[in-house]
This record gives sequence, C-alpha cells and structure tokens, in this order.
Amino acid sequence: MTGNMEQTKVRLRAMEPEDLVLLYEVENDPKMWSVGDSCTPYSKYVLKQYIAQNTNDVFTDGQLRLMIEEKETSKTVGIIDLIQFSRRHSRAEVGILIFQDERGKGYAQEALGLLCNYAIRFLSMHQLYAYISINNAASINLFQKFDFQQVGKLKDWLRSNDTYEDVIVLQKILQKNL
Repeated sequence: MTGNMEQTKVRLRAMEPEDLVLLYEVENDPKMWSVGDSCTPYSKYVLKQYIAQNTNDVFTDGQLRLMIEEKETSKTVGIIDLIQFSRRHSRAEVGILIFQDERGKGYAQEALGLLCNYAIRFLSMHQLYAYISINNAASINLFQKFDFQQVGKLKDWLRSNDTYEDVIVLQKILQKNL
C-alpha cells in the first residue's frame, strides 16, 4: 500500500497496535463528540479489539481508517476515514482529523489527495461526500480544493452542549457512469 499511499510530506497507513494510546485520546475527547454520533467514552479494551479485528478492507468492514503519518519523522499527525461505505452505490463519507498542533502544515491536503486517488484507482468508487460544520472554514476550503461541491445545507445538524449548528454537505463525483 505504501507506494501509492505516500506524498511529499505524509503517508497513509493502516492502524497498528501501537496506535492504541492515540486512539484512546481521540475517541475520548469530548470536543470530538460534537462532530460524530458517539458521546460516550471508549475503554482501551474495546479500542484494542477494534484495532485487532479491523481488516482494513472497506468492503469487509464498511469503513476504512488510515493513520496520517509525517514521512520524515514517522510521527502520526492525524487520521482519515472512509465511513458509511455503500458497496451498492459505490460511495463513502470522508472524515479527517489533523491533531491541533499539526494543523496548517499541509498534511490534510496531501492526505485528502491520497485518499481520493485511492478511492478512484483501487476502490473504483463513484463518489465521496463530507458533512462539515459551517463554522469550519479551513475544512470547507480543503474539500473545495479537491472539487468537492456544496450540494446541501442541513439546519441544526450538529449539537454541541446546548447549541446547534448547521452543516454543509460537500460531494465529489469521482467517476462518471460506467
């Protein structure tokens, strides 16, 4: 996978048992709960099983989680996911997280480019989409650089504490009808 999953600054790689501590921190960060559907902590035991049982095959697991690694130092700087994979409709949702102290260094741009290329070349996917808070201008700009088009807006979609915020839906058609 590495030959096709590398760019100048980053490589995308499968999860390893050594990622347990990092996943534990990410999945148990209440600030992250507002962008997902989970709002309960995960135990290390559950996450250890998740890593061990993950086949890293989107067709088997229905999702694909890849660690974003800075090539020069092999330091993990983020996570990129394909979730809600639909084999029938050949589409998946994209989620990306760059750790706070690693933002603004171009890692997200390289990782998203690699993921889009992988989805086309190896998964023969038709489309990718993302739900992004209207308050996350950096993420919106990132996806728009890769020709994701805004196709909708969902009112009061994300709840954080006692407030709701809108999200926009961005979609990229990777391949025209076969």
